[in-house]
Amino acid sequence: MGTSPLVSVIIPAYNGERYLLDAIESVLGQSYHPIEILVVDDGSTDSTAQTAKSYFDRIRYLRQENLGAGAARNHGVRESQGEYLAFLDADDLWAPEKLKSQISVLRQDKPPSMVFGHVKQFVSPELSEDDKAKIAIPAEVMRGFHIGTMVINRQTFDEIGWFSEDLEVGEFIDWFARAKDKGCQFQLLSDVVMHRRIHTTNQGIYKRHMQTDYARLMKSVLDRRRKIASS
Repeated sequence: MGTSPLVSVIIPAYNGERYLLDAIESVLGQSYHPIEILVVDDGSTDSTAQTAKSYFDRIRYLRQENLGAGAARNHGVRESQGEYLAFLDADDLWAPEKLKSQISVLRQDKPPSMVFGHVKQFVSPELSEDDKAKIAIPAEVMRGFHIGTMVINRQTFDEIGWFSEDLEVGEFIDWFARAKDKGCQFQLLSDVVMHRRIHTTNQGIYKRHMQTDYARLMKSVLDRRRKIASS
């Protein structure tokens, strides 16, 4: 197989001071190497910058104005150097064997375009008992078609294109729909590769009022598929 290829791990962070340290540590604790970690600060107003810079010798810190997660991920990809790309939200955690198991699949003779894995959700332990009581999460492991479980080679990513920067929520849904429309093949590992933290300010929960973005996203996906079907 030769020398192990570099994996670029992109962590967008907006006001992520509370959980960012744990996310970074879960990447540094990977059994696979080499890795470069790029933390993209999306215009945070808290201590995200100081938290990230405390790892200055082990990560690259990038900052942009507050443009959203899609723009932050794109910024990280543009600045990255790895043959493979992986993404982690600043409040989630990776299992230690994640990259090792997924890169081994992507380096097979006939690899899929991208590899996903399963997800285990957990309620963030610092929440009050009242807040914990309001959060219902499934006890079982879940299929993880989630950006935080994915590893993809750069060439395939370039063929699919950038994440949308116009959507406040759902940018990965849009991107993955485009990948499937292009015929990209993917594999879902049975392993739990990510632990998704549930707390009171998850972006997917906090921004559920952005229903217009979801409606616009689904219309875009359907319109694109109708165009493909009629061509």
